[in-house]
Amino acid sequence: MKTAFWFRRDLRVYGNEALIEAINEGARDALFFYCKPQWQQHNTASIQIDLLERRLVELGALLSEFGVQLHIIEAGMFTELPERLSAFCEENNISRLFANKEYEVNEIARDNECSKRVSLTCFDGDVIAPPGTVLTGSGEMFKVFTPFKKAWLKLFSDQRFNFQHWPLEKRSAGDFTTPSFFAMTMESQKWPVDDESIVAVVNRFIKDKLTDYQGDRDFPAIKGTSGLSPYLALGIISPKQLLTQIQLDNPEVLERPSQPEFCWINEIIWREFYRHLIVAFPKLCKGSNFNEKYDAVAWQSDPEVFQLWCEGQTGYPIVDAAMRQLNKTGWMHNRLRMIVASFLTKHLLIDWRQGEAYFMSKLIDGDLASNNGGWQWAASTGCDAQPYFRIFNPITQSEKFDPDGTFIRTYVPELKNVPAKHIHFPHDYLSAFGGQYCAPIVDHKEARARALEAFKV
Repeated sequence: MKTAFWFRRDLRVYGNEALIEAINEGARDALFFYCKPQWQQHNTASIQIDLLERRLVELGALLSEFGVQLHIIEAGMFTELPERLSAFCEENNISRLFANKEYEVNEIARDNECSKRVSLTCFDGDVIAPPGTVLTGSGEMFKVFTPFKKAWLKLFSDQRFNFQHWPLEKRSAGDFTTPSFFAMTMESQKWPVDDESIVAVVNRFIKDKLTDYQGDRDFPAIKGTSGLSPYLALGIISPKQLLTQIQLDNPEVLERPSQPEFCWINEIIWREFYRHLIVAFPKLCKGSNFNEKYDAVAWQSDPEVFQLWCEGQTGYPIVDAAMRQLNKTGWMHNRLRMIVASFLTKHLLIDWRQGEAYFMSKLIDGDLASNNGGWQWAASTGCDAQPYFRIFNPITQSEKFDPDGTFIRTYVPELKNVPAKHIHFPHDYLSAFGGQYCAPIVDHKEARARALEAFKV
């Protein structure tokens, strides 16, 4: 009987400890279940599916160079997989599988059922600290990020991570046939999927941007972020790989959280926090508010207004530029994600779940734990969320983070000739000098007052 490896959102060869363990146990077969109906039911963006397809083709060819065959099996819903997996293992004389855990409710249920049919050994390859290992003194999950971070750092502050040795030598040129059911729309083509290019992106960020990340990250007109989130979402790279690479030049980065290089590590710890939360509180995967107090908020039902927000036609330039960036590119700058989420949930009083679903349907880096955590933070319904009375002013946010309007002009070309002094809320200027731009769909002061009243529950 043989061993095999089951790929999920861990589409990497190097730095994949579960895969390496399977290889060491003799595995020369790997499989991936292509469950497009399941993904579409949960609003996975077509651009992310395209990135996944392109990466699987790359992965299949790379594995074949090492004598490992990747079997991509078309399936429907996760409920089909126990039977499909059992049939695959029987056909290929496989008695044991290795895989990396996925922490969402449906994925856990899938694995529980599959493990009844075949021996399944799972690793925590998507995180640095496995869920359940960062707890309060009473053994509970933290409900505030800062003490979670302190406990996380206590576990790892003096640890130096290392790259794990890949056990196989290349045998021949890669030979892999693209499955006929792949759409291969190429809408994600601006994001490279080969390891050489991705390593170059990682090295460029660490060498050229990491130190300045703290100062540049909030300005969408500056390419100050890492650009790695799509690769983390599909496990093409892992957080442990990135931390290991950073430690090569900054070996004490975890011991010095006040240093600028640590700022980006802080975002990785937020990512871990949200993953730990969905394991400790599975209701988060089912659309529930973390803070049940806010179940009583009377959200507005206004499909027309929601559609204007989706299309970037709100009359608030920074909001509109952000939404148009998302619709055009499949990605949105993190500062802008906070601004538009606050605008939808506070200014428009539209349920955060609608925004969460729309983001997932568009984002190339869509990820349930982080997306849910971010939306509930902005809506003030989540764990360690922004207090409900802190409501982003989209005009002052625009003035602060896009002061000369460079980003706005990129995605709202109808404002390209508006002076920087007026571009953040250009309606009086346009009335005086002419120009076409949508009217504001709400008044900031009135919307703020309405939100404050609605959240007094």
